[in-house]
Amino acid sequence: MRIAFHAPLKPPDHPVPSGDRRMARLLLRALARAGHEVDVASRLRAYDGRGEPKIQASIRDVARARARDWLAGIQAGERARPDLWFTYHVYHKAPDWLGPEISAALSIPYVIAEPSHAPKRAGGPWDIGYRQAETAIRAADRVLCLTRHDMACVAPLVTAPGRLHHLPPFLDTGAPPRHRDPARADLAARHGLDPARPWLLAVAMMRPGDKLASYHRLAAALSRLASPEWCLLVVGDGPAAGAVHDALAPLGERVRYLGALPAETLSGLYAASDLYVWPGVGEAYGMALLEAQAAGLPVIAGDERGIPDVVRPGESALLTPPGDDAAFAAAIDTLLADPGRRREMSGRAQSWVRAERTLEATAARLDGMLGDLAR
Repeated sequence: MRIAFHAPLKPPDHPVPSGDRRMARLLLRALARAGHEVDVASRLRAYDGRGEPKIQASIRDVARARARDWLAGIQAGERARPDLWFTYHVYHKAPDWLGPEISAALSIPYVIAEPSHAPKRAGGPWDIGYRQAETAIRAADRVLCLTRHDMACVAPLVTAPGRLHHLPPFLDTGAPPRHRDPARADLAARHGLDPARPWLLAVAMMRPGDKLASYHRLAAALSRLASPEWCLLVVGDGPAAGAVHDALAPLGERVRYLGALPAETLSGLYAASDLYVWPGVGEAYGMALLEAQAAGLPVIAGDERGIPDVVRPGESALLTPPGDDAAFAAAIDTLLADPGRRREMSGRAQSWVRAERTLEATAARLDGMLGDLAR
């Protein structure tokens, strides 16, 4: 099929990296791997982060004009006619104004991946965006949810059988993971780390809101650890870097900041560390948790929103109740004291991700979900 792809929150080629941009790119690759010809239909951003009705109305008007131009281009033979419209990430702050109108005008199937529905936004400052997101979800021929949390939220809008599907988060696992010992020796030499101490790892952007709240929760939990022999490696940067440093300051020299690192360096860091630790306050799902497990790194995280969809609780990860710092600390202490269990969880984590959460596995799932629409 020829698929028109649109990401109203952030186009796949947006210059600012984020988990959202990364998932858009992964979906493009998975659709192509499934044998489809995929074009980015529009780079229009429908995002209003401030809750300004005037901004939302302006975006709506611009989008409607773009939709008319888009359809005119097809009629004039200047643009190839798609067989299906695929929109990634629809919610009240970034609704889809293009997909429903264009797919209806062309009588082609309309698909949404990663929608969310928040009825509490009805009548509020994002009401225009909320109403349009709801309209788009109701209109979709397929609604693909990356987490079961989102599935439960949108299910009241998707009542026809066969329209609602679970498409779990995935990775392009790429090259085999690095071996632990040489990766650990390399990083110890490069950053002056003690390889005899357990390395706890956290990889996250430093920004206000849920990410900063997670750093605060992490600091509170680590202050409760029974064992003093550990080192926290923090990878990330952003506008809240100062606040993150303040939150972790009571932990003293046991915290090492490595800054933002490229993917090729991260893969070695995952392989070299002992535990991945992240409370995940309000976490949509968390791609870093998948990356850690793909490298064989066991995870300790909060049982928040979409996190259960990117781990195997009890097998590759331990999940603790949201906000329970004592439970989070106890989970870390348990695994620090049991190297054998860590090794067992490491093997299970790596096998699971590399068998079920790959680009190839997701391409096959997508082909099954979209195949009947093509016919």
